[in-house]
Parts: sequence; structure tokens; C-alpha cells
Amino acid sequence: MSRKDIALKLLFFAVLIYLFLVSIRLMGDAFKLFGAGFAETLIAQTTNPFKGLLVGVIATSIVQSSSCTTSIVVGFVASGSLTIGNAIPIIMGANIGTTVTNTLVSLGHVHRRDEFEWAFAGAMVHDFFNIFAVLFIMPLQLKFGLLEKIAGWLTSAFVGIGGIEVINPIKVTTGPAVCLFELVCAEAPLAMLAVALVLLFTSLRIITRLMRGLVKTQAERRINEYVFNNPVRAFLAGASLTAVVQSSSITTSLAVPLIGARIVTVEKAFPYTLGTNIGTTVTAILASMATANPLAITIALTHLVFNIIGISILYPLRFLPIGLAKELGRRAARNRVYAILYIIVTFYVLPLGLMFLWR
Repeated sequence: MSRKDIALKLLFFAVLIYLFLVSIRLMGDAFKLFGAGFAETLIAQTTNPFKGLLVGVIATSIVQSSSCTTSIVVGFVASGSLTIGNAIPIIMGANIGTTVTNTLVSLGHVHRRDEFEWAFAGAMVHDFFNIFAVLFIMPLQLKFGLLEKIAGWLTSAFVGIGGIEVINPIKVTTGPAVCLFELVCAEAPLAMLAVALVLLFTSLRIITRLMRGLVKTQAERRINEYVFNNPVRAFLAGASLTAVVQSSSITTSLAVPLIGARIVTVEKAFPYTLGTNIGTTVTAILASMATANPLAITIALTHLVFNIIGISILYPLRFLPIGLAKELGRRAARNRVYAILYIIVTFYVLPLGLMFLWR
């Protein structure tokens, strides 16, 4: 293969990745148009920890951005409209709700059974980690105020430190294309969502086809050798990439095609996924420092502490989220209805139903 052919293939691949990132941003913006106001109303009405957890899940599932949810929470806490005790479960719920994006991305592989099994399992491992983290840590928070105490202690070290404005390269590079689509679909969020899904599934299908060609090649060996073969390196890659692009949804979604193409196993992708959970807290911490509001800093640090404790507990028990993810992937591959039902029930029906019964 000539250098010209290689350069053209790399350019084509870069264009596909660009369209993939544009589609994720468009999808998130469309959902925000549908439900940002609804999410804010839900959070404002939070009265107890269990309802707060459900609010965090459903609000983040609707707007598809944990950053959006946590920003609203920080604002309410800083204004005194929400106590830290009630805000912490919302942050936990946001961790679960934000995984809906990479789960939706995995549906782009639904046309190939074997590919879909691994892609769906790769998305599910993030879901199950966050669900188990809540199951383990929520009782400790309710009984002892664990997260609030640790974050409160850390806050004293950060108060008075100025925030740093971080440039988001994904927003900068995809901004023109996203603005163009939003301009055309400004009054029609449903049309924007349709465009986003077409872009997502089309680009993802071609990307995965190209990635399947990498299997057993030097490129596959390099991806594994330099990123995923070492758990610490994979963790740091996930954390640093997420801190740079300021979106765990994007970084975890980027790993889904690699897993679907069997270039990376679910086991090797797990530390990378854990790293994204750490990286996604960086932006909120820096932003909270800029406010110099101790309450805002405490909530931002709570998100970090929650993820660190969750990793400390669940990495030694990683067979739980990995095993469940692979089993659900197998079931979903045999019957695609499992995947659709999982998304609808976990992120929308169950939280909204429990909130309705709670009332």
C-alpha cells in the first residue's frame, strides 16, 4: 500500500471520527432542548436522598450530560435551595444516568450479532460499575455522611484557589458543524435528534468495519500494547482523555467500537472506563474553584471522592460488573429486545415509576 493510499485512509477515518463526535454532541443538544427545563424542575423538587438518586438518574438520562446535571446541582447548593446531604445522591444518580449515551452508541452494532454482543457488554460494564458503586456507598453516606465528611475536609485545602478555564477541544473542533445543524433544526429538536442518530449509526458502522480490518494487524498490537495491555496505563488514558475533552460520554463511546470489533476485550477496557469516571470530575472541580464558594467546591469534590471510593471497592471485585455485562451482552445478542428494554426500563421507566409511587 502506497503512502498516498495510507494518507487517504487516515483522512477518511479522521472524517468518520469527526462525524461520530458531531453526532454525539448533536444528540446531547437535542435531548437538552427536550428536557433541560424538566431536569431543573426535578432537581428543585428533591426532598430526600432516595428521591434525589432517582432524580439524578432521570435528569441526566434526559439531558445526556452529567456535567449539566451537576452544574444545576452546584448552582442550587450555592444558592441555598438544596442541602449538600440531598445533593450528594443526585450526583450519584448522575453517574448512572450519564452511561445512557455509550449504551445508545452500542446499538449501532445491532446489525451484527457477535459484534453487538461485545459492544453492548462494553457499554454495560460502565453501567454496572456505577450501579454497584451506588449500592456499596449510598448506605455509608446515609449512615455516616461519609462523602460529605471527606469532601468537606478536602474543601478547606481548596478554598481560595482560583479556578482554571479549560478549553474543550471537542467543542472547538465540532462547534462549526454542530452550529450549522442546530441553525437548520433550531425549532425542531426531533429533527435534530433524527439527524444525530443517522450520523451516529452511519459513521459507527463504517468505523467498526474499518476497525475489524485492524484485527491481528500491527495497529491492533499497538493499541493493546500502548493503551489497554497495562491496567494503569489504560486507567490514566481514560482519565486524561476525559479531562481534556470534558466528557466521559465521548471517551467511553469511543471505546465501544474497539470492543465491538474485538480489538479490545471488556476486561482490558474496564480500567479505561474507571479512568473516565475520574476525568469527568476535573471540569466541575476547576469551575467550582472559580466560584470560591465552599459549598460548590464540596459538591464538586464529592463527585471525585465517590468515584475514588467506588474504584477502590470494585476494582478488586471487577468480576461482578464485568461478568454481568458479558452475560447481558450474550442475552441481548440472542434477543435484541433485551437491549431496548434495558435502556428504557433502567434509565426512564423505573426511575420515573418509583418517583411517581413516592409521591
